[in-house]
Amino acid sequence: MNTRITVRIKCVCVALIPLFGVAASAQEPGSSPTTQFDAQAATKAYLARPTAREKARSDSYFEGGYWLQLWQFLAGVGVSLLLLQTRLSARMRDLSCRLVRFKPLQTFIYAVQYIVLTSVIVFPLSVYSDFVREHQYGLATQNFAGWMGDWFKGLLVGVIIGSGIIMALFGVVRRLSRTWHIWGAIVVLAFLVVLSVLSPVFIAPLFNKYTALDKPEVVDPILRLARANGIHTDKIYQFDASRQSKRVSANVSGFLGTMRISLNDNLLNRCSLPEIKAVMGHEMGHYVLNHVYKGLLFAGVIIVGGFAFLHWALRFLVGRFGGRWGISGVGDLAVVPLAALVLSGFMFFLTPITNSFTRMQEAEADIFGLNASREPDGFAEAALKLGEYRKMQPGSVEEWIFFDHPSGATRIRTAMQWKAENLTTSAIAR
Repeated sequence: MNTRITVRIKCVCVALIPLFGVAASAQEPGSSPTTQFDAQAATKAYLARPTAREKARSDSYFEGGYWLQLWQFLAGVGVSLLLLQTRLSARMRDLSCRLVRFKPLQTFIYAVQYIVLTSVIVFPLSVYSDFVREHQYGLATQNFAGWMGDWFKGLLVGVIIGSGIIMALFGVVRRLSRTWHIWGAIVVLAFLVVLSVLSPVFIAPLFNKYTALDKPEVVDPILRLARANGIHTDKIYQFDASRQSKRVSANVSGFLGTMRISLNDNLLNRCSLPEIKAVMGHEMGHYVLNHVYKGLLFAGVIIVGGFAFLHWALRFLVGRFGGRWGISGVGDLAVVPLAALVLSGFMFFLTPITNSFTRMQEAEADIFGLNASREPDGFAEAALKLGEYRKMQPGSVEEWIFFDHPSGATRIRTAMQWKAENLTTSAIAR
């Protein structure tokens, strides 16, 4: 995913990327008041709207992301090997032990050193991937000073959360040396649950300003849509994403009492009400279909598998190379870069599986959103908007490996098929 602390947090919090769009015209592509609606023709008409230059730009950005994922993974591997081979990790452990005797505090001091140092080492790649590249493709609005401010806030949040997780895991290792991998997985999953609850209220507002949306012409239809689908809320929030990006987005986040519906200001400024309803129908689908809980269950399976692999790998690697790296065992603080290396490799090679799970949930939310909002053309316009920075028509293998959402072409085809099956000739002609 990323070396930026904020991006990791968002992954943990199971944050969702929605669809967005621009206003649909009264006479939609492929529809006619006097002829039967042709879903295939309408799909082709939508896909033909982006110019060749726009398609090439979008494809270039998204395909470049494939390589970026690889370089970020290799950068993480390189940092871990650097800390191990130079025994810098062992020296960081020694410093922690000299400063204090209390083991939890030793772990905290080591964790702070590790998180800050690794973030600084990969900082140039973070600048390129999250600032330079975004500006090159015209997707960012934030100047470098503002970006650095968010980077430092993300680092601070990462230090607090990351050090807490590392302290908890080493506490488990010290007390349960034989079954640490089982209890360690439980600890990480518990952190995921807590972060999912706290993130909308305490973490997200650190990076954007959230205020109650005061536009009855937008709020009232969304609240009616929410109540009609069993989502009980009386407020819609907006946040100022335009200070960072031109992307449109919305989400239904949190659970266990922290659930909130949020739209970014780009969505409000660029989209009509039918499109906003289509977007929110999709987002509400995640909530109604219990995707947060299912996602946590899936994450639990991955975490358990990852810790089982980590248990085996550390026993082998520490036994063979521990002397060279200055690591005495699994309970040694200096083992952290090795554990990070093993788990990052495990997750990297599971990318097609994790992407497929997320893509399945997104497809389910697409269908729910179409049924709830009954705005297929707004939904198709949304897919075109997303196509500004996502490849619209990938190959099947490409989509399986790299896409964590259905492609734009798939989504437009789904919307037009829904339209053909659900709307009458008079409704199509309106």
